[in-house]
Amino acid sequence: MLHLNKISLVQFKNYAQQHFVFDKRVIGITGRNGSGKTNLLDAIYYLCFTRSYFTSSESQNTQYQTNGFRLEGLLEKNGQPEKIVCTVKDGKKEVSLNEEKYDRFSRHIGQFPAVMIAPDDAEIILGGSEERRKWLDTLLSQLHPDYLDHLIIYQKILLQRNSLLKNIAATGQHQDSLLDIFDLQLVLHGVPVFEARRQFLQSFIPQVQQRYDFIAGRHEVVSIRYQCTLQEEDYATQLTASRYKDLQLQRTTAGIHRDDLLFLLDEHLMKTSASQGQRKSFLFALKLAQFEVIKQSKKFAPLLLLDDIFEKLDQERVMRLISLVAGNTYGQVFITDTHAERLLQAFAGTGEEIQLINI
Repeated sequence: MLHLNKISLVQFKNYAQQHFVFDKRVIGITGRNGSGKTNLLDAIYYLCFTRSYFTSSESQNTQYQTNGFRLEGLLEKNGQPEKIVCTVKDGKKEVSLNEEKYDRFSRHIGQFPAVMIAPDDAEIILGGSEERRKWLDTLLSQLHPDYLDHLIIYQKILLQRNSLLKNIAATGQHQDSLLDIFDLQLVLHGVPVFEARRQFLQSFIPQVQQRYDFIAGRHEVVSIRYQCTLQEEDYATQLTASRYKDLQLQRTTAGIHRDDLLFLLDEHLMKTSASQGQRKSFLFALKLAQFEVIKQSKKFAPLLLLDDIFEKLDQERVMRLISLVAGNTYGQVFITDTHAERLLQAFAGTGEEIQLINI
């Protein structure tokens, strides 16, 4: 069981200084648009991931005209009290768990799993491949710490290799032996990432299908097709074959950093052929399936953060979703809405008592 009991925010986004106490399983966060409902959800997400869900810029997380922020969360995990503190001051970030500072933030990922569902998630379908890789990497990093380690090292080596390619182009001096070393490192850390992605997606697709049918209220075949050049040829051979091309373009053209996921509805690309309602149903199915696999792996439910779902889904789909999260298989749920009455009404028939916080 994972439960957030309290959170305090100092100079985080639009919050000067505020704290909240959560004493129910389902927490409704209400208020006008722009009042800070989404920012509160993002603060909870930050405690779990040491970063914002919406931006990679710490200056955008910091209240205007201040030099940093502080977040503190008091949680309970499997009956044990846990305290997370995240601070950013003058560009320096520190994260501690139970008063002990992390030397590597990546060690925190997966300890306090959470799943966010937000309006911006449409970019997972409509945006570029980077959005889909980010979604998959966030999920797999919570399941496998070694996955995140391989990914971090791979990205560092990739930057170094690309920098070398630019340097060779600028100086005209070939450095094949150094490129060979980088290639070996890319293979060493890229192949485990590829294998983890491939194996995971095979078992994940049926979970998505099951939830899509429930939320959509009818059966339509959805699938995820993994696109990676490592499926066609081993990575070392690809890097050797593409070296001339890489030197011309001054960047690494083969590897897992170019992977993509094709989301399909009845074998047609969802990005171009699905209706808005079908895409929304798929996104919710994707996130709820993500919730389920994390729960199975951790043996407890992650936090579920639902932002503005009433504005984004029709009433039928919303009620199906509410009937799911009100069930006892889900853990603590945070849900935002502009209308308190609408939230209360949505949960009225579920038997679930909801705590309302008005911002």
